[in-house]
Amino acid sequence: MNDQEELLAREAIKETKARYCRLLDTKQWHDWGQVFTEDVEMDVGDDIKEDMGVPSKISGRQAMVDQVRGLVGPARTIHQVHSSEIDFVSVTEARVVWAMEDWTTFPDGIDAPFKSVNGLGYYHETYRLEDGFWRIASLRLERLQQIYD
Repeated sequence: MNDQEELLAREAIKETKARYCRLLDTKQWHDWGQVFTEDVEMDVGDDIKEDMGVPSKISGRQAMVDQVRGLVGPARTIHQVHSSEIDFVSVTEARVVWAMEDWTTFPDGIDAPFKSVNGLGYYHETYRLEDGFWRIASLRLERLQQIYD
């Protein structure tokens, strides 16, 4: 990969993550699923409480979309990422770390394990180039702080 190709790939990866945040927060579930590979692996062990009754490790795009929609579908969410560290493993794969902050707030009347939470930490991800698009192939959420209301 030459310098120009690398810069273009970096921008495409950043756009994928921007879509991840916007589509999740606006509850566009089908389109949100498209930012992932079919065989995506997600580990949100720092985000899922044991009493929630759902697995913290999820395999496959549809299973992941279904679980996330079930957990935060009725909530108002805001996801922000910045300070990407992108390391290309090959011309079709990259490892990326994003600093993150998110807020999740459930409306009154919704049975939820908490009213709201503000989380800070990092996404550790791998991206894979498929059909001309950089997609998230694995995601691990590392929370450093969570503030519950």
